[in-house]
Amino acid sequence: MSEARWKVVTLVGALVLPLVGLALLLAVPSLDVHWEHHPSHFWLVLSVAFVDTVLGLAMSEAATRRDDVRLFLVSLALLTSAGFLALHALATPEVLVSEPNNGFVVATPIGLFLAAVFSAASAVQPEDGPRQLSRSARRWIRWALIALLVAWASASLAGVSLLRGPAPSEAPTPLRVIAPVAIGLYGFAAIRYVTVYLRRRSPLPLAMATAFVLLAEAVLAIIVARSWHATWWEWHVLMAIAFVVILLTARAEYERQGSVTGAFGGLYMERTLERIDQRQADSLGTMVEAIRAEAPLAPVIDRLHAEGASAEEVASLVRSARELVRVDTLFHQYAGPRLADRLHEEPSFADLGGRETDVTVLFADLAEFTTFSEGKAASEVIDMLNRYWEGTVPVVVEREGGLIERFAGDAIMAVFNALDDQPDHALHAARAALAIQEDTARTAAEHPEWPRFRIGLNSGLAVIGNVGSTGQRSFAAIGDTTNVAARVQAIARPGQVLLADATYRRMRDRVRVEPLGPTSLKGRTETIDVYELLEVVS
Repeated sequence: MSEARWKVVTLVGALVLPLVGLALLLAVPSLDVHWEHHPSHFWLVLSVAFVDTVLGLAMSEAATRRDDVRLFLVSLALLTSAGFLALHALATPEVLVSEPNNGFVVATPIGLFLAAVFSAASAVQPEDGPRQLSRSARRWIRWALIALLVAWASASLAGVSLLRGPAPSEAPTPLRVIAPVAIGLYGFAAIRYVTVYLRRRSPLPLAMATAFVLLAEAVLAIIVARSWHATWWEWHVLMAIAFVVILLTARAEYERQGSVTGAFGGLYMERTLERIDQRQADSLGTMVEAIRAEAPLAPVIDRLHAEGASAEEVASLVRSARELVRVDTLFHQYAGPRLADRLHEEPSFADLGGRETDVTVLFADLAEFTTFSEGKAASEVIDMLNRYWEGTVPVVVEREGGLIERFAGDAIMAVFNALDDQPDHALHAARAALAIQEDTARTAAEHPEWPRFRIGLNSGLAVIGNVGSTGQRSFAAIGDTTNVAARVQAIARPGQVLLADATYRRMRDRVRVEPLGPTSLKGRTETIDVYELLEVVS
């Protein structure tokens, strides 16, 4: 059985165990022992309420910063249960009051019922629908919750008829009526959050689903429990475990993400995540422009902090922006100057059109780049690309004298002998291809989840020149040689360098290869011999 399945089995067993224990206590009343210790009850309940309150306030702050409705409703569920649980602590005899108070005793199940409503409401929020609660509406809801808690406490102390009298030994009828509803709402919320977990594989939704199951079991225990017996203590422990599970998971996420807003990212709705990614992308673009203009970054950084970005997230964006500018500078320093010198020596080289030249074309593309980028933050993707291009550009341009004709996101097309200065251009291209893969392998060892390059080479005649219009043009290599190189690259595996026969024949005595035999290429009727490049022999 796989490790993931073992985790699922363990989790399900842990959630079923309390029900088994409760059933055993009910079936064998002699096991449902009586233990009445007022200080233990008071501090247990108050501690759990405190933990719950801290979690709820942290979630509420993150929800406000990220403007996320689902997280706001989850925070209300926690704050509601915490508030009524704190009132329940006041019912402990001989601590703050002389005798039990019915209003304070039943506060916990009432709080759990209201929390179940908020939990279910959070679970039905559409991932990509419009925002449904304005900030003013959220403020009113918070104040309404505070007013309800104050009113409940006042009515309990004043002895309002519905809450008058000593605490009952068993759950009153109204609570028995609403208990199945609360259990159903918690069950529904748990199922929905499991689906969020399966989609994102983030631990926090699974922690929330686990907590909802435990709270549903706590509601059941409240209904069947006898005061101060083991069944009665069980629901206190179940609530404590539920909130500790959320706390520990959120803490782990906080340590990983470095901010409160990042800690609860696993619960954000898709539209919130998309909005965050778009803000980061916009901020990244603004930072790049500011760095190029040597303008201060403080206004952009201050705005990001105001929107809830952590110091680590901002630092990552700043690094990405600087890397983008640096890589762009590298591109101009290594590729631009050579072409600029040629244009200075031969102004007609800038004319639209071109001339036929014998070249070697190198195509390099990151396999499964789209799959890797899906769901990733823009800064993470940019960091990955910058790391790869940092090693690739100098190898192609400076060391092996190639000219990068196309530099498009996750792929490059490099041409060797584009400026008629490399008689052994096939060998230069082969060395560049192997160096790219060596650098990629070193990087992939540090980041095994990153995609790998697949590279294809082909040699032959191509039209080298300028395409476009008078207002804007691009230096390009066009022809069948280029097309074949692209097709050869498309059949390569990640980490592999493939040579078309035309390239291999130019340097057969200088390379070690593995023949792949006649190979069909997409869009071509005839097969060509393809070789895997293993080594360039010096």
